[in-house]
Amino acid sequence: MPTFTKVLVANRGEIAVRIFRTLRELEIASVAVYSDADRGRLHTHVADEAYRIGPGPADESYLRVDVIVETALRAGAEAIHPGYGFLAENAAFARAVEEAGLIWIGPPPAAIELMGSKTEARTAMQAAGVPIIPGATDPVRTVERVVELGEEIGYPLIIKAAAGGGGKGMELVSDASEAGRAFEAAQRQGLKYFADDAVYVERFLVNPRHVEAQILADAHGTVLFLGERDCTIQRRHQKLVEETPSPAVDAELRARIGEIAVNAARAAGYRSAGTIEGLLTANGEYFFMEMNTRIQVEHTVTELVTGLDLVREQILIAQGEPLTLRQEDVTLRGHAIECRINAEDVGKGFLPAPGVITGYEEPSGPGVRVDSGVRAGDEISGLYDPMIAKLIVHDTNRETARRRMLRALAEFRIEGPPTLIGFHAALLTEPCFIEGGTCHGLVESEELAQRAGELTEAFSHRTTTIPTGADGAKTRERLVAVEVDGRSFDVRLHSPEPPWAALGRRRHERSTAGGAAGSGAVASPMQGTVLKVLVADGEAVVSGQVICVIEAMKMENEIAAPRDGVVTELDVATGQGITSGQLICVVAASE
Repeated sequence: MPTFTKVLVANRGEIAVRIFRTLRELEIASVAVYSDADRGRLHTHVADEAYRIGPGPADESYLRVDVIVETALRAGAEAIHPGYGFLAENAAFARAVEEAGLIWIGPPPAAIELMGSKTEARTAMQAAGVPIIPGATDPVRTVERVVELGEEIGYPLIIKAAAGGGGKGMELVSDASEAGRAFEAAQRQGLKYFADDAVYVERFLVNPRHVEAQILADAHGTVLFLGERDCTIQRRHQKLVEETPSPAVDAELRARIGEIAVNAARAAGYRSAGTIEGLLTANGEYFFMEMNTRIQVEHTVTELVTGLDLVREQILIAQGEPLTLRQEDVTLRGHAIECRINAEDVGKGFLPAPGVITGYEEPSGPGVRVDSGVRAGDEISGLYDPMIAKLIVHDTNRETARRRMLRALAEFRIEGPPTLIGFHAALLTEPCFIEGGTCHGLVESEELAQRAGELTEAFSHRTTTIPTGADGAKTRERLVAVEVDGRSFDVRLHSPEPPWAALGRRRHERSTAGGAAGSGAVASPMQGTVLKVLVADGEAVVSGQVICVIEAMKMENEIAAPRDGVVTELDVATGQGITSGQLICVVAASE
């Protein structure tokens, strides 16, 4: 059996840092890779070695199979860990790693390929007796077929990219009139994110819980079920809060979910850590949705309740070692919750908000874990996803874990870009969350956004403000404890603004100024790429009509007309890069 001495991690940010820490505990040397946009970032310093692999855009760096494999060979690494995202579920990459004589720390390429095709996966699961959501098992090629399926299994439907995952390439169809738009959008996203425009159709389950099962499988025939995670709190099919165990799963249902997960993994010929994602209906039906053939973002909560290091298990499995646990040895202790701390503006519909982190201080204390890859002065780039950190807590039960999370959120200080800290604090005090409900319709409501804004403001006042001096320059203001006659006082200390803070402020001021280009002006709220322009110069539009679609940080964002009028000064085209605050067009008032 091979024993690794050096491993390359083909990723960046918090997941790279997290893997490097386990490698260090195993006394295995670590190799980082970085793009120009990530030069000097935390993950490059935590690793033992770091190598440049290209420019900032992912398709010129983190998605370059040839460059990453060549770098691993040049560095003398014996294995590659892909983390999650980027090439983690790319069977061609896994094969290229193996063909180069390296070890792939992940599942067999054939299992990745099978589960990467959602239609083939559904067919295989159905054959293995795993319950699947009613719908097509073959790719759907036409809008007419979508409409036929709607008549057969009933609306609403959901169209999904066959090679999709991570919430990408999914479009809801409420009735036949929406089939064309949704079909085209799902195909477009599938082609962009997965280089495959094939789609399939399922019945859309109304208000289900998203419950997934963590499994571990070795090369010796052992498959373990490590409990379920509840990932129901989402926006745009992207997870925001994850917890384990699920508040809706009892011991009997847990056993059934575990059996389904193990059967699914065996049917796929699986090895390594993986996740069976499923939907749980209100009446207790559990359906297979897809399998993520990688470590998950939310693996942390499973680690806290099981006491296992899932990355360590991945590495040991890749070395050919058998799992030392049996199913009866797996014990779930307490409750864990994870909140994703993203650079997003809740008040603007969770728009990605790249920018410079001008102040950063993580919470700590009993039962608190923070997985991050940033420091003060780092920039959250629009080139990658908007995650800043993952905040995870563990306690004896769900209620005490919820209260611990609220305490940790209040201690977390991030200055610069807007974040989800206030949103999470507001969400966790909502009755529906306290009661363990699905909170359907709440996440993107104006009421929650308003409460999130109020809490964000309260947190910022309690920590640090940035007033303007008499000369117009900014200072950084912080509280310092001093002692007078044996009594402690908080004194406000003003210090000059660091250069990186000034950079972040100037960028923010430029972007916000862009939005005020004049009455009827439509400015981009983000940096990104124009995927599609849906209007023409001189065209009449109504308030709320979509003008264009901008892709930023792996999300599609629809930019709508602010009022009824006529499009003038249209200044964008499909495929064009766009900056935050840049003028898209002006909607002139109709005469």
